[in-house]
Amino acid sequence: MMVRIVTMAALALALTGTATRAADPRYPDWPCTQAKVPDISLAAVWAGPALDDAETKWKDDAKVSALVSKLAARKTPLDDAEKSVKEFLVGSAADKTANAKLLFAGLFDTLNAQRSQVMGGLERVSRKQREAADKIRDETIQLQTLQGATPRDDTKVEALSNQLIWETRIFEDRRKVVRFVCEVPTAIDQRLFALGRVIQQEME
Repeated sequence: MMVRIVTMAALALALTGTATRAADPRYPDWPCTQAKVPDISLAAVWAGPALDDAETKWKDDAKVSALVSKLAARKTPLDDAEKSVKEFLVGSAADKTANAKLLFAGLFDTLNAQRSQVMGGLERVSRKQREAADKIRDETIQLQTLQGATPRDDTKVEALSNQLIWETRIFEDRRKVVRFVCEVPTAIDQRLFALGRVIQQEME
C-alpha cells in the first residue's frame, strides 16, 4: 500500500507539471507539441485567381456544397477526393475557373471551421487535464496524511486510494487521446493543401 501511495504521489506531481507547461506561452491551454497556428492563411494554400464572391456564393450551389462536404470529410480517402475534384471540374475554361473558385472557397471555409473546432476542443480538454492533475496531487497528499494517521481509518484510505486510481486512469486515457487528436489540425492543413493543388492543376 505504501509503495502505491509513493508511486501515485510522484505521478501526481509529474502530471501536474505536464498539464501546466505550455509549448508556447502565447497559448497556455494548447496541449500539443506542434506549434499552434490559429488560422490557415489563404495565401499558403491557394495560388489561383482571387476568389471574390465565391467565398460566400459557394453555399448557394447545391452541387458544390454536397461535394465540399464529401471532400472535407476525413473518412473520404484523399485519392478518392482528388478523383472527385477532377470529375467535377470539366467543361470550358471559364466554367472550370468559376467552379474551381466555388469549390476551393467551400473547402477553405469548411476545413478551417473543422480545424478551429478541433483546436478549441483540445484546449478545453487541456484545461480539464490541468484541473484533474491538481486534484490528483491534492488527493495524493490527503491519502498520505490518512495513511500516517493514528488511529488509521482503513475504510477512508481504501476509498480514497481507489478514487485516485480511477482518476489517474481517466487522466492517462485523456492524455493518449490528446496525443492522437493533436495530429488532426496538421492532417486538415495537408488535405486542404493537396486538394487546392489539384483544383489549381485542373484549371490550367
